[in-house]
Amino acid sequence: MAKLLEVEDVVAGYGRGPDILTGTTLSVEAGHVQCIIGPNGAGKSTLMKAIAGLLPLRSGAIRFNGERIDGMRPDQILRKGICFVPQERALFGKMTVRENLRMGGFILDDPRALGQRIDAVLEAFPILGERATQRAGTLSGGQQQMLAMARTLIVEPEIVMLDEPSLGLAPQIVEQMYDIVHMLREKGMTVLLVEQNAAVGLANADRGSVLDLGKTLFEGPASEILSDPRIQELYLGKPSQVA
Repeated sequence: MAKLLEVEDVVAGYGRGPDILTGTTLSVEAGHVQCIIGPNGAGKSTLMKAIAGLLPLRSGAIRFNGERIDGMRPDQILRKGICFVPQERALFGKMTVRENLRMGGFILDDPRALGQRIDAVLEAFPILGERATQRAGTLSGGQQQMLAMARTLIVEPEIVMLDEPSLGLAPQIVEQMYDIVHMLREKGMTVLLVEQNAAVGLANADRGSVLDLGKTLFEGPASEILSDPRIQELYLGKPSQVA
């Protein structure tokens, strides 16, 4: 499989603070769902922000389709085909569902194409279609997350990055979120996600990465990570059977 996204020895942090990413390396294959796990403070969300252009690198490189994108503005990176859904969802609470979808397509120059994509998204997500004129801030937490994820379809990106998509959601709603993740993959998109519920995230992924203290400790098939007793003990909350 071709490497769609490559992170090479990235060092990054906030302001004049210490390095959060201390030489992170990551590779994402096209057409896969990849889940990043690790303890709090490992640098998972920081890595997402660095890829999206929201945080400058102190050293290292990020390549997308073989082209370096570190140093580009967030809107330039979005136009390249990388869409980031942050943990806080970044919806416009006073705007309607339809207006939020329209804002998601701000980089599109063809109003007719934008309208067609919005209609297609509302058809694909009937609950959003029913609430198209409702203010986003009045939706339930699960519906807001669905809107944030559905909005990515407007720009038809190559890769969607999701930061903690299940955070604060009931188990039944989490299942719906991962149904959307699989739908994105079926539409030909690559999904890179950070997940606090490591077991659930890995169970719904093709590949996984373990991040700790700003470095990638392991990368491989998600099933291997799930079954590794050392990783179970350290990151999945399961006792190791290894003496």
